[in-house]
Amino acid sequence: MGKVTIILIVILLVAIVAGCVVLAYWDFPAPSSRVEKVLPDARFPK
Repeated sequence: MGKVTIILIVILLVAIVAGCVVLAYWDFPAPSSRVEKVLPDARFPK
C-alpha cells in the first residue's frame, strides 16, 4: 500500500509541475472583443 501511495503522489506532483510549465510558457491570445459598459453616476461619490 505504501508504494502505491508514493507512486500516486509522484504522478500528482508531475502533473502539477507540468501544468505550471504549460501555463507559464503557453502564449495565450489576448481577448480581441471590445467591452463597453455604462456606469451610473450614482455609483460614484460626489
